[in-house]
Amino acid sequence: MDNQVKISQNRLWRLFHKACADWQLLADGDHVLIGLSGGKDSLLLTELLGRQAHIYKPAIKVTAVHVRMSQRKYLTDLSQLQLFCEQAGVPLIIRDAKIIGEEKKSPCFLCAWYRRKALLQVAQDVGCNKIAFGHHQDDVLHTLLMNLVYEGRATSIPPLLKLDKMPLSLIRPMWYIPEKDIIYYAELRNYQTQKLTCEYENLTNRHRMQQLLSQLQTLNPDVRSSLTNALLRQIPKPSINS
Repeated sequence: MDNQVKISQNRLWRLFHKACADWQLLADGDHVLIGLSGGKDSLLLTELLGRQAHIYKPAIKVTAVHVRMSQRKYLTDLSQLQLFCEQAGVPLIIRDAKIIGEEKKSPCFLCAWYRRKALLQVAQDVGCNKIAFGHHQDDVLHTLLMNLVYEGRATSIPPLLKLDKMPLSLIRPMWYIPEKDIIYYAELRNYQTQKLTCEYENLTNRHRMQQLLSQLQTLNPDVRSSLTNALLRQIPKPSINS
């Protein structure tokens, strides 16, 4: 293995394990469903969890699902996704979903809602007790800024969320990983990412928050750490027996 790849991989592995340890995201007997979009983030998540599934402790099982929305313009190479999952030792499920009605709601909300609905259904179909998402540190900070600016709430994406209405938990093992580290590793590994043409991609509040975070970094180079530490003070870490 190339030395640069190994150094980058080890850093990602450490941050992945830090999140898993801090928030007790994985336990013996877990069956984790990965939301695999085919982008760099979900590919890395599949690689990390696939590697973890081949380690004795904790003993977990991992399955990936790729949800295709019929109303979105995909260029999906299913053979490439299948090959990637085979190399990671992770079974892959393909599920088609469709947005039904509710035209008055935002297209981004509808797309996310029906994807999430499909993931929850697959999780129940195959007996998963956890669903893993590839949200990274940048996603967490962008969400924090959105909630502050538009809703007056100092909250963001939690690393662990236990659902009330079904025996499922949502986990985000890449909560500590900066996006730049993922981009660098994906380039080193030559990830073949799926292409999604979305006309709303650069018109969302999230895109505006990406620009805002970049501006804040010019004022304070350590702003990412400051924002992350502010969140950590508000999120209670689970007790050992929880």
